[in-house]
Amino acid sequence: MTAPVNLPAEARLVAVAAWDVPPVRGAVATLDAVAGRLPVWRARLADVARALESADCWSGPAARSAASAVYDLSAVATAVDAALQASLDEFERMSREADAAQEHATEALAMARTLDGGPAAPAPGRLAETMAELLGLPAPDPGPALGAAEAALRSAAALADAAAAAGTALAGLGVRDAFAPADFWDLAARISLVGPVAPPVGPSGNDPREVADWWAGLSAGAQVAALRAAPGAVGALDGVPAWARDRANRLVLDRAGRHGTSTAATTARAVAERIAVEEAAGRDVQLHLLDLEAAQVVLVLGDLDTAEAVGLLVPGVNNSPADLPGLVGDARDVATAARGADPGLDVATIVWLGYASPDRLIDMGRRAAASDGGPHLAAALDGMAAARLASGTPLPRTTLLAHSYGTVVVDEAADAPGRLAADAVVLLGSPGMEREGAGSLEVPEVYDAASAGDPISWFGYFGSSTWAPPYGSTGLPADRSMGHSDYYDPAFPTLAAIGGVVAGDRPTD
Repeated sequence: MTAPVNLPAEARLVAVAAWDVPPVRGAVATLDAVAGRLPVWRARLADVARALESADCWSGPAARSAASAVYDLSAVATAVDAALQASLDEFERMSREADAAQEHATEALAMARTLDGGPAAPAPGRLAETMAELLGLPAPDPGPALGAAEAALRSAAALADAAAAAGTALAGLGVRDAFAPADFWDLAARISLVGPVAPPVGPSGNDPREVADWWAGLSAGAQVAALRAAPGAVGALDGVPAWARDRANRLVLDRAGRHGTSTAATTARAVAERIAVEEAAGRDVQLHLLDLEAAQVVLVLGDLDTAEAVGLLVPGVNNSPADLPGLVGDARDVATAARGADPGLDVATIVWLGYASPDRLIDMGRRAAASDGGPHLAAALDGMAAARLASGTPLPRTTLLAHSYGTVVVDEAADAPGRLAADAVVLLGSPGMEREGAGSLEVPEVYDAASAGDPISWFGYFGSSTWAPPYGSTGLPADRSMGHSDYYDPAFPTLAAIGGVVAGDRPTD
């Protein structure tokens, strides 16, 4: 498919009009399918390398050698993935330009025949004057034919640029004239087996999607090098997958002092003790966030990278890492209820203490803590979704479960730029929402539970009462004997209904 630049314009137009474009589209579609499978294959390679490195399935010198080989293979696969994706982008552009060039060329030639009866249009630069010479009488305006011819040649030139760029993208791998390097080691010799490891500077201000793309662009070896070099930074980055944040934050926890009465020491003790208890009981735990100085922690029960359904619990006032036993117990009960609604469902539940829960009466009556925590919650949700998308893993059903002041945090999260990356929100014992209706929370489903025995939900201190019909949420069952802290209690009907929402097994009206 060429339109040589040394041919006259009319010959170039004829050549472009005669292009056989469908095989190009087919080739691009085939390349797209191949490129689409590579990320999943890379992720499997990385899983194998991490398992070998941690001696979960094999240990000793042979295992270390095998892990090193798999890391090298991952590095090559990462380089091939990146180059192939860049080349694919250019081939897709080339295909679009081929369609446009052929369409414009065919149009220009047809109009030229109408104007002068000849087989093809003259050179675009002289089209109007040539047509005037051919026609002694007033004729149709040649301008449209001129415009179509120029558009065709512009698209043909853009096609040539795209084809060259597609080749350049693969040149770093040693691909020349459609021939690849002879073997794996020839290919490996052309790339860095470790690659860049420096994470973006600091967690604040980073776009979770950019972070996810940065992480996915690293080989397995480079990922491990990054989290070892800067565990505090990697562990705090929204957009990094849960397995890596867990490993990075555990390095931070292992290095932290646990003696004394400082905030950092008491937080480290509380987190380490809760992880030890859960793992001793055979439950999977991921340490998704650990800010020792701010006493903020996010714990995941299950595997956030693979779960089909996720329930994120946002607690209310007067909660700290010291309260993890009760908060984790609530998360366990929610997961049990979700599996009860859909047996066999792969569920992960999250205790999200990623904000400064107010512990003074004067702060409990203000929105300041929620105003600060809301954007962090929104970014956390964005990061979880971005990490899954970057790895080629389907998104889970995600439900926000907010209790008491936690509903105010969700209210503020909805004010952050973009839509909340969740499928449902459940408001439990809410002291009122600033937004006037459930639709303003930006999620398809909004539920609430408010017990007649819960005075916090009566007054609407922070705004509209969520149980009132004008708000527009779907009510969940609540026993009138329930108090403000009983919504997750298995003895009452609300928990089973919450499990149905997390599993996606509840009506929306």
